[in-house]
Amino acid sequence: MTRPQVVTFGDIDDYDRPLAVLVHGFPDTPFTWRHLGPRLVGHGYRVVAPWLPGYDAPIGRRVSVGTYVRHVRQVVQASGADDRAVLIGHDWGAQAGYGVVADPSPMFARYVALAVPPIGALATGLFTYPQLKRSFYIWFIQQVGLAEATLLAPGFWESLWSDWSPGYDCAEDIAELRRHLTAENIADVVGPYRASFNPEFGDPEAVEETAATMVPPPVPTLYLHGRNDGAIGAELLGGLDEYLPTAGSSYEVIDGVGHFLHLEQPELIAATIIDWLDAD
Repeated sequence: MTRPQVVTFGDIDDYDRPLAVLVHGFPDTPFTWRHLGPRLVGHGYRVVAPWLPGYDAPIGRRVSVGTYVRHVRQVVQASGADDRAVLIGHDWGAQAGYGVVADPSPMFARYVALAVPPIGALATGLFTYPQLKRSFYIWFIQQVGLAEATLLAPGFWESLWSDWSPGYDCAEDIAELRRHLTAENIADVVGPYRASFNPEFGDPEAVEETAATMVPPPVPTLYLHGRNDGAIGAELLGGLDEYLPTAGSSYEVIDGVGHFLHLEQPELIAATIIDWLDAD
């Protein structure tokens, strides 16, 4: 099987090591795993960080979160995963991850989700006034043609990241992002936002996979959220226990970090994840 385009950490062909798959979100790239990837390698894993479809090149077809689910499954199959494999997802990568681990054929032993909880946990909180203000970009993205140019304009990504992770210097991450997000592929990148509200934008080949992202994770899951997250307010989370029903699951709201928590406090987040993976 041809291996999809991925960033790797460690010897990905050393099958004595368990596989860790790290899935980025919006608007970023696999470059944002530059801290966690090496830490996992040092802890005995081989690591792949796939590009979400549309981020590395235009794909010329409709993209929904189900497209991401299918892609991650392909990455897993091409990487020779076994029952020791772990999945870690951030933002849209987290949302896709819920669909990946819901597969009837188990692909991962454990799952770590960052910054986007199981969708049921948000309930009507998404439509409170404070959250609607945070989510302005989602509604703006629905403006086909106008949104593409605005998102690519100087300063937009920088301002969005600043709102989401106050105080974090995102210059290096945005420079990498701008190398890949262009007028040629920006419509693909925002496709899942549009598909969430209009089925005409959805991937018709990934309807079941999209539905699977709504299922509470059936594997032990760790959920981490930044107290200062400017994309999804921490006050919306409430009690997550009923949405993380599998034994061994847990969640933590971490003080002093925002949406890109794995970049803001990389050592703390890596240690939290590794300690949980090591737990019986």
